[in-house]
Amino acid sequence: MTDMAETWIRLLGPPRIESAGTAPRQPRGRKAWAVLAYLALQPGGTGRARTAALLFPDAEDPLGALRWNLSELRRTIGAESVGGDPLRLVLPAGWNCDVMAALAPSKDADPRTFDGELLEGLAFADCPVFESWLEDQRHRLENAVLTLLYEASLAALAAGRADDAVDLATRALHLDPFNADCHAVLIKALVSLGEYRRAREQADKCRELYRRELGLGVPAEVRRALSDAAPPAEPGLPASSAAVRSYLDAAEASLSAGSVDRGLEQLRLAAELAQRTGDHHLLAESLVTLSGALIHQAGGRGAEVADLLHRALKSEGLDPESLREAHNPGRPASRVAAAAYRELGYLSVQRGIPDRAAGWLEQAARAADGFDDERSRILAIQGMAASDTAHYGEALAALAESSRLATAAGGRRLLAFSQALTGRVHLLRGDLEPAAECLDRAQELIAAEHWTAFEPFVAGLRGETFLAAGRLEDAAPLIDRSWVMADVAGDHCYLTLAAGAKARLSMALNDQAAAESWLKRGLDTTPWYLWYRARLLDTATEVAIDAGSPAAGDYADRLGTMASRGALRELVVRAHSHRAVLGDTAAAETIPWLAKDIDNPALNEYLARRGQL
Repeated sequence: MTDMAETWIRLLGPPRIESAGTAPRQPRGRKAWAVLAYLALQPGGTGRARTAALLFPDAEDPLGALRWNLSELRRTIGAESVGGDPLRLVLPAGWNCDVMAALAPSKDADPRTFDGELLEGLAFADCPVFESWLEDQRHRLENAVLTLLYEASLAALAAGRADDAVDLATRALHLDPFNADCHAVLIKALVSLGEYRRAREQADKCRELYRRELGLGVPAEVRRALSDAAPPAEPGLPASSAAVRSYLDAAEASLSAGSVDRGLEQLRLAAELAQRTGDHHLLAESLVTLSGALIHQAGGRGAEVADLLHRALKSEGLDPESLREAHNPGRPASRVAAAAYRELGYLSVQRGIPDRAAGWLEQAARAADGFDDERSRILAIQGMAASDTAHYGEALAALAESSRLATAAGGRRLLAFSQALTGRVHLLRGDLEPAAECLDRAQELIAAEHWTAFEPFVAGLRGETFLAAGRLEDAAPLIDRSWVMADVAGDHCYLTLAAGAKARLSMALNDQAAAESWLKRGLDTTPWYLWYRARLLDTATEVAIDAGSPAAGDYADRLGTMASRGALRELVVRAHSHRAVLGDTAAAETIPWLAKDIDNPALNEYLARRGQL
């Protein structure tokens, strides 16, 4: 056997097992590697019959073929490594697996060692369903590794290791040259090193890439990274706790009055003064408050916000590089730390990285022990993530507890948020009556709170509930209001949501031209929330198929890639459904296998109407 302390199963890149100073035994045959990869990515286990049918569809004895490959893995990894029904992979002490570490990173995981695509160089044309699964997982893992590199570069920058940040951000850009946030972190790191010329050159490279390939100007994140600076405090203003608190209070009043720019300026001043006080907790609080305002008031989602949150955690004495630190029962709960972790989780949910979101939100929940309002926020975001990834039962449970805690804490906005998300789950599952009840409740709370910023989301979903019930006259004014309110706010996420609703309403009214026009307007937006974008592509594909448009195939492919990257399981199924309608036989074979894992009667009815179940 290999040295237990130094053994890695590498499934990214050409598959292999590595152990320092030795030449470990390798599994024989591509199917053994396929079984290993499949089990490594099924942490909850998977049925033997299901695995056999997936990987040995043409074998005379699929279960026998699976048993042989399981024996091969036991000879390689250890006698207790695989077994049971459902099958599970259990690594011996001292063993690690790169794909498992990429999705649930530990303090010791170095994302620079995660290189290459899943099972690189292996093909499985004889297993079309597994080939489809493999393609989906390759997109998901590429996104996960990109995210780890990006977050590690932010953590290195917050820790004062700008040279490491440069290396990590550069590696991330090799995976996604168009990622504006990675460009921004690289520029920030170069500025931190005093490499101003290189920082300007990097910004110029980004500008030229966007102009040449996308026909766009330089992203705002890159401009800010090159020129950002906190507004200077008045020279005579004392850097005291009282001054910082005064600016925090003034900013709260400004933001409540709708003066977002003024509020952000006051928060930046508070952060600068807090830095000068030497009070680490006060600095963390100021940074988290500023990041929260940027996210929820100014639509910030990029590197600037993430950098603030990593700096806040560092200031609180937490290591932002320990992405899944072990729970320390001796450490007191911290509302500021909980908020920082929660906001990082929220960003990860919206960017379509549910595995990373889960890690941040677990940390948030630990830090929020005893703070029921904060726990309500965390549970709502966990419910959002579960809904996006089609784990609807988990979503409803999390949102129900979030609503209970919000009610107990008297948080009407918290309750509105949780009720609206609960309504979305019911709408997606075709449960229109409970959807309407939740969304009506959310609308009442929004009106009572004058929370116009959240109104486009709730009005749009309530309009879609009427639309699903065939009540077009009731749906139209709410969907129109959703668009107008999103347009006034300039919120691209809600514009995307509203444009999709307008397109679906137009199709219900048999107005193909209007539907296509609204889809174009929606696709011209740049939302941070991946689920919104993917859902709009789903609608665009349906409309294009109905029109016999050649764009349908491109839309379906874009939807499939986007949904796979974000583990948006139901939208992955819908992408396969569209491809099957367009003649892709492998996609048609994959649909029943994928849909079986999703508890959604509305999805099953949709697929049955298309003859795909």
